[in-house]
Amino acid sequence: MKNFRARVLKAVRSIPRGRVATYGDIAELAGAPGAARAVGNVMRACGDPSVPCHRVIAAAGGLGGYGGYLERKRQLLRAEGLDVTPTRIRSFAAVRWPVQARADGRRPATRARQAPV
Repeated sequence: MKNFRARVLKAVRSIPRGRVATYGDIAELAGAPGAARAVGNVMRACGDPSVPCHRVIAAAGGLGGYGGYLERKRQLLRAEGLDVTPTRIRSFAAVRWPVQARADGRRPATRARQAPV
């Protein structure tokens, strides 16, 4: 678990200012696709100010948790230039950080996304 935590924190540190990634994106970068909840647990327990945990959000642009401090998360994201409503990121697709390579340097597996019905 410690190795997974290190990979998650490395991936989160690589999210550029003004961009966001989902918990699932970070799980994929950390080499554990499908471990979005585990990423959330790492974020909740982080406490390291050098890790921009506020840039990790829920799927489809929802804000997700932030240890009960969602207003603080909104403030931090707005300070980086993102358009944030009370519950989500506007123009999510435009600010979502592309998952280009996993934290271990390998390319992530591509996920088939279903078209909306």
